[in-house]
Amino acid sequence: MKPTKMRNQMIYQATYKTKSKQLGSALSKDLHKKYGKRSVRVVEGDSVTILRGEFKGVDGKIAKISTQKSSVAIEGVKKEKTKGEKFDVYIHTSNLVVTSLNTVDKWRIAKLEGKDPRKQPKTEKVSTETKTEPVKVAPKETKVAEKAKKEEDDN
Repeated sequence: MKPTKMRNQMIYQATYKTKSKQLGSALSKDLHKKYGKRSVRVVEGDSVTILRGEFKGVDGKIAKISTQKSSVAIEGVKKEKTKGEKFDVYIHTSNLVVTSLNTVDKWRIAKLEGKDPRKQPKTEKVSTETKTEPVKVAPKETKVAEKAKKEEDDN
């Protein structure tokens, strides 16, 4: 296949899965030492530092991810329109360094640590619901029952 066709297939005609894989970002030095990996796919909640561009040096958490643009919106990174309205600035993931990970997804952490996530012990979800007793509702009286009551009252 020609290089131009291959490039177009990877950039413009890529499947959702391929686009998602392209959302990787470098890990910071301490995370690189801890996990033994250079990069990771970014998810909402990861803390990142911007390395390039207008917002260089800004730290923040990832608020939104755009697979179409291969970029992310970071909390606190906004631009202002001429009318005063603010909007999110999307920054390409290659211009970011992940400083701390969102550890809610245990599968992701197990994969980073090099463990088989399928063999990890399953943690039971703690139920936060409070048990309430169902409210007893008096049965509705039908027309037949009403007629019987009226007859009893009349007698």
